[in-house]
Amino acid sequence: MKLFLAIVSLLIAVSVACSAYKTTGSQPAPNSSSTFGPTPAQTNSADEQDKPTCQLTLAGAPDIKGLRLGMTPGQVLALFPGSNEDAEIRSSLAKPPSQFGVSSFLVRPDKYQSKDNFAGVSQITFTLLDGHVSSFSVGYNGPEYSHVDKFVAKFVEGTSLPAADQWEAYVGMDNQLKILKCSEVEVRVFAGGQGGNLNYVLMRDLEADRKLKDRRDKARAKATPSPQ
Repeated sequence: MKLFLAIVSLLIAVSVACSAYKTTGSQPAPNSSSTFGPTPAQTNSADEQDKPTCQLTLAGAPDIKGLRLGMTPGQVLALFPGSNEDAEIRSSLAKPPSQFGVSSFLVRPDKYQSKDNFAGVSQITFTLLDGHVSSFSVGYNGPEYSHVDKFVAKFVEGTSLPAADQWEAYVGMDNQLKILKCSEVEVRVFAGGQGGNLNYVLMRDLEADRKLKDRRDKARAKATPSPQ
């Protein structure tokens, strides 16, 4: 009887030992991540540190021949002597803004005395929010660029804007469109068209964009009937 109990005890001890070994062996090594490289979180953190962040504010945004975000129509038209008498512009400005406070007008510099200062510019489209320029797009007649980076390099000369390699390429139009998105301002530079006749630079006030989006969201929520 004693021999039988001894054998049973031995078998139980062996079984427990084997189970403990399997459990320990199945657990990952504490430093496995260091063996196979950084974890996804570590990689993303490193990438974010390497990628430059543009902290450009609205106040620090560069002007284009005196044009700046936040200007009033009167301040814009003062750069184009005679434009305040233009019937097309007066008609656009006479229209009431949309329900969200949006309005727009267009200026063709070659019609006014300031055309020499805006040589090469075909037209400028202004969008207003609450009577202030929230975005404007400057269209050029050229020149033609083999790559948008060359246009960006020309545009950032004399400004504090980063070089073209720090701008984001638009997917599918990598050679034509580059975007710089900062904390309060977004700049887009496009190069294209025959002889560069579709070239443009677009500047946007992102805070105005957020304000407009908030107004639209509130209007949409108000128009949506509440579930009964």
